[in-house]
Amino acid sequence: MKKPILAITMGDINGVGPEILWKGLSRGGIGRWCHPLVLGSADILRWARPFAPGNLEVVAIEDVREWNWDTDRVPVLDGGFRAPAPRPGVLDPEASLCAAEWVKTAVCLCQDGAVAGMVTCPITKDGLRQAGYSYTGHTTLIAEMTGAKDYRMCLFAGPMRIVHITAHLSLREAIESVKTARILRSIRIADEALRCMGMAHPRIAVAGLNPHAGEAGAFGREEIEEIQPAVERARMEGMDCSGPHPPDTVFRRMNEGEFDVAIAMYHDQGHIPLKLIAMDEGVNVTLGIPIVRTSVDHGTAFDIAGRGVAREQSLCAAVRFAAQLAGYQEGAP
Repeated sequence: MKKPILAITMGDINGVGPEILWKGLSRGGIGRWCHPLVLGSADILRWARPFAPGNLEVVAIEDVREWNWDTDRVPVLDGGFRAPAPRPGVLDPEASLCAAEWVKTAVCLCQDGAVAGMVTCPITKDGLRQAGYSYTGHTTLIAEMTGAKDYRMCLFAGPMRIVHITAHLSLREAIESVKTARILRSIRIADEALRCMGMAHPRIAVAGLNPHAGEAGAFGREEIEEIQPAVERARMEGMDCSGPHPPDTVFRRMNEGEFDVAIAMYHDQGHIPLKLIAMDEGVNVTLGIPIVRTSVDHGTAFDIAGRGVAREQSLCAAVRFAAQLAGYQEGAP
């Protein structure tokens, strides 16, 4: 299979997005896996050139279908939304508006079949609010545009694969969302995703919510009343599912090869172990939507934006994984 065309959104121009994007392009990590189409600003990408050596030519285009992909030049599409001047580290609603609209354009290209998938650089939720959007981030925006009703955040990094039953909620709201139906749906989504990746019998571990997975009800009854019934139902449906496991050990056990994926009960329960083990290699994958979408597993990092120290490894890993989800395997005929 030929390398797929992937839409890569620049993210908030005042964060590290332009820097990691240019580094990934100029050092070859991105072009190795796909034909990149940048959704963003050609001028801002050129502005990022000093962050890494490279002689790539950046070209602003208006029509994806007229572009000649047999070239090393990098096409950039702004979708009619021109970026303001860059101000690294500054929260600018105009920059956030552009970032959101570039994501929308990428989704439309995915839906039209012009690209095989999309990869996103970071945006800021506060910036989205100040720009007038009600989205809590990329995922809710993409889900609304694609009509996805039941989707999940998943983090991948080597043997670490984590599906969250909830994402950006307060801890109180997240705990209230620990319900059998939602957990079971998350297990099903994880099982389906890994089977699509070629795993015939994914080994799924479900984390508990409370210390020691509740210690038979001594520290909470969510494990007994909500989590265990979901695990039992998954087993009845033929899935290799176990738990609830104590959350302080289950992720280590997965990293050592005992499980193929773990179901986390809330955002930080899954993010902390993965970022501790693989901060630079983590990939955020959205499951349950009808298009391929991966993302870096970090934020805009306004505190280091414009300093040239941001690392592109997570972006390159996200591009590689999106290409694999689109069916491309390097070296395949």
